Amino acid sequence: MDPDSKPSFIERLTSLLLREPEDREQLLEILHSAYERNLMDADALTIIEGALAASDTRVTDVMIPRAQMDVIDVDDPLAEIVPIVIEAAHSRFPVIDGDRDNVLGILLAKDLLRIHTEENFDLRDWLRPAVFIPESKRLNVLLREFRVSRNHMAIVVNEYGGVAGLVTIEDVLEQIVGDIEDEYDFDETHDNVRLDASGRYRVKARTEIEDFNEAFATTFSDEEFDTVGGLILRHLGRVPKRNEVVDIDGVRFQVLRADSRRLYTLLVDPPKPANGVDQPAA
Repeated sequence: MDPDSKPSFIERLTSLLLREPEDREQLLEILHSAYERNLMDADALTIIEGALAASDTRVTDVMIPRAQMDVIDVDDPLAEIVPIVIEAAHSRFPVIDGDRDNVLGILLAKDLLRIHTEENFDLRDWLRPAVFIPESKRLNVLLREFRVSRNHMAIVVNEYGGVAGLVTIEDVLEQIVGDIEDEYDFDETHDNVRLDASGRYRVKARTEIEDFNEAFATTFSDEEFDTVGGLILRHLGRVPKRNEVVDIDGVRFQVLRADSRRLYTLLVDPPKPANGVDQPAA
């Protein structure tokens, strides 16, 4: 190799990894050292950390709970199914037979485009097989199974065989790379506060304290910091990790997006009703 040429990213990273870390903590130390030496950027570090954490994360930690599942009953007529699919805007739906513990299969929304008449319509004819997995399955194992089977959704069952929830390949990938569907779309909008589909509020970390107080009827001081992100950083003394929950003066913040240097997006629980007002102004 030319002595004047600079070592490549892979060569520099390999030289660090050759220290042969004895455990995951040492490996993370090496990766953070690589980041501090500008051998990788913050997003790459976040993805690697997410991939490592996937082997310790169980399906039950990321699944959509049973009560929040959007399902279709096998006996529903086509005229009722279509509005449900349009409103929920999912690509796949569990189909049940009267009870959420009795999942018959999965309906792909795109298959509805092939149905031109409700005459002799039987939803059973359009079902794809459902995949059932235990709550204890690790995300890295599930991701590998998704890739091999080409399935995008699995029904999570508890130890008694009842349905506990569902998990999609997107849920797994989001634990590694962050919110895929609309996290970055929200970051690019001019809105600082937006109602989330879960009934909670998506808030940009750069939201001014004054604006946050006005929206949520809180009384946080803006004398020491200007933004909600600054409030959380000051409270913790560090940058929180993705999915970390922070409680400040009764307000619950959940970190949706953050890297090793910055805090980007938060989920905030709606404020308790007061004087007839129970939602902030978006």
